[in-house]
Amino acid sequence: MNADSLTKQVSVFLENKSGRLAEVCRVLANATINIRGLCIAETSDFGILRLIVNDPGQALKTLREAGFAVGEAHVLALQVPDRPGGLSGVLELLKDKSINVEYMYAMLTQHEGQALILFRVADEQIEATLAALEEGKIGVVPGEQVYGL
Repeated sequence: MNADSLTKQVSVFLENKSGRLAEVCRVLANATINIRGLCIAETSDFGILRLIVNDPGQALKTLREAGFAVGEAHVLALQVPDRPGGLSGVLELLKDKSINVEYMYAMLTQHEGQALILFRVADEQIEATLAALEEGKIGVVPGEQVYGL
């Protein structure tokens, strides 16, 4: 597996109650950690906050010390043409290789005409996913570049 191709995502498990998201953001801000992208999936009782930050290692440490239940996952960041069908083409390529996307979300980018899509596949499918993306000439943005956007 090419570790440079992967982006570290910080996952925070939160009770679904007022103020918990603000608390995470305050803790990160106090540690001068910048949130670059995020996604929240929730149920009635809890939520999972998925974060892309400028320093994932420090974010994990800081949030753990503040008493949050946190985890780390690897996602792929793709530059996709920002036009109708840009994402569809990528997903069709993965479907044709029987690669299942577990979840995805978008992130702002400074590249005109490009969207940055972050997605997760099962760990055992990362190699096949990277090969399919290379075959399809779809650019994977290295984690270090994503953290600095």
